[in-house]
Amino acid sequence: RSVNIVAFGNERDGFSEDNQQPSLIWSYLGRSALISQIDSSLSASHVGNPVFTEYQACVFGNVRLVVHDCPVWDIFDSDWYTSCRLIGGADIIVIKYSVNDKTSFQELKDSYVPMVKKALNHCSVPVIISAIGARKNGVPCTCPLCTSDRRSCVTTSEGVQLAKELGATYLELHTLNDFYIQKYFGGVLEYFMIQTLNQKSSEKMKKRKKTQKCRRVQPPQLEQPEKMPILKGEASHYNADLHNLLCCCQCADVAFYPEDLSTVVEAHKIILCSVSHLFMLLFGVKSPSDAHDASVVQLAQSLFAVQPGDPFPSSPQGVSPCVPPVRVVVKDSVFCSCLPDILHFIYSGAFQWERLEEDIRKKLKDPDKTEHVLEKVKCILKTPGKLNTVKDCKSHQIKRLYNTSLRLFFNTPVLADVIFKIQGATVPAHRAVLVARCEVMAAMFNGNYLEANSIQVPVYGVSKDTFLSFLEYLYTDSCCPASILQAMSLLICAEMYQVMRLQHICELYIITQLQSMPSRELASTSLSIVSLLKKAKFHNSDCLSTWLLHFIATNYLIFSQKPEFQELSVEERNFVEMHRWPSNLYLKQLADYRNYIHSQKCHCTVM
Repeated sequence: RSVNIVAFGNERDGFSEDNQQPSLIWSYLGRSALISQIDSSLSASHVGNPVFTEYQACVFGNVRLVVHDCPVWDIFDSDWYTSCRLIGGADIIVIKYSVNDKTSFQELKDSYVPMVKKALNHCSVPVIISAIGARKNGVPCTCPLCTSDRRSCVTTSEGVQLAKELGATYLELHTLNDFYIQKYFGGVLEYFMIQTLNQKSSEKMKKRKKTQKCRRVQPPQLEQPEKMPILKGEASHYNADLHNLLCCCQCADVAFYPEDLSTVVEAHKIILCSVSHLFMLLFGVKSPSDAHDASVVQLAQSLFAVQPGDPFPSSPQGVSPCVPPVRVVVKDSVFCSCLPDILHFIYSGAFQWERLEEDIRKKLKDPDKTEHVLEKVKCILKTPGKLNTVKDCKSHQIKRLYNTSLRLFFNTPVLADVIFKIQGATVPAHRAVLVARCEVMAAMFNGNYLEANSIQVPVYGVSKDTFLSFLEYLYTDSCCPASILQAMSLLICAEMYQVMRLQHICELYIITQLQSMPSRELASTSLSIVSLLKKAKFHNSDCLSTWLLHFIATNYLIFSQKPEFQELSVEERNFVEMHRWPSNLYLKQLADYRNYIHSQKCHCTVM
């Protein structure tokens, strides 16, 4: 017997100094008298942080307890399939939040609660919502990248309302002491554990009684179909792609110089503007009249100077002669000496703040100068109109920027330096993003090809909608196909441009959709699985083609009645017949059983 618990959310105030405080789950496991033999392990890392921690223990003596503690809600954005699998296998769900982190609560309510509802899919899984911490007087946010005001705490009524939306049990834990952990939270959790074990025991008894009804002549046992091949998702290398763009200096369109023009540091407008309103002002994306914060305008004017005219001596290489790089003079010599480190921080996703502090501290070896440079960086990255009294800036407080901020420049002419012509329409794009995210386009724009010096690039073989979905993935590292056919079209486009991770995402989407399709819908659908199989083979999607063959074999009775079944090659037909389910042996045994039952029927002795 076992109980599976999944916990989501971070109970710690993200701006608290006490980062060693144990989590709610770990505190309960460590203090409860009912728990024994605790073991823990971390999942695979995602952007440097573990997605979840898995605890295994024994409860009530011999019941196996498995707990997955997911402190970061990003798992729903980065790995929807894993999050659905965790929720689907959960007997109890715990949602945690800090009452002093209003912004995280609002994000939970607006973005992630709908996802949890969708994943639950009307399942009757008990949910416990735990509001943790004692409410404090609000203080202004101290993060330079924060876009919201954290002055107010999460009220009890807001927590109760959230619990009503999910049909959950609401608890307030003012502190993680023995009373709140063992008697309050532990009492509710152990109640649901007992309910879960009772329900499982009841279902087991029903199955046992059902099997004992008839012991005379048993029907043939239908074996389980062969296990489908498992497709594993590929980890994202989004930040690494953009960081490599800075290292290789391809398509650089900005050159930073000190006032004596002695050195040059190359960069890209699109990346800089995606993380800073100051750079938007500097490169003309926004005008000073659009700025809501005069300090940003003043900092831009005091720190940088854009220089028109011919390129400086030793101008950066790799830029098309017809589009010279924008030359920017950095007026602050100390800041300019640290600019390479600052750019590495930005291009790596702008979440490794401690590493940036350490690099600048080692380079300058002067606390005052170090603080001076870091304050400049905070001012550059802050949102206009927000306070910037930053005293501490932790990596876990700064979210990744690119997957949302680069979206602002997707399919817009702002800063665009290439235009794709497809099906009579035009689609603007940015070479820097394309080169960083796609090796085929990197070769196309930097090699001896016509596209290297062309503004307009024709695209053939894909539709406009498919190509836009492909570009959206390059800009945002995410894609959401609307149908199986659209996913297959996107897979073909990904194979054409050799973007393997997008190809795997499309494969997983197609497999997930087909697996969730009921047999009746599978029998009546006009979607040709054989056609999908042939496309997958033609476009080198070996994992998907192998899975589709197993899928046809597993649903043999449905597909063998369809005309498309005759389109299978001899080799494919032999594979399906060999792995078909149910097998010919089972069908023969079933026919013999039916004949036996028919022959044993009692006839009326009077007649």
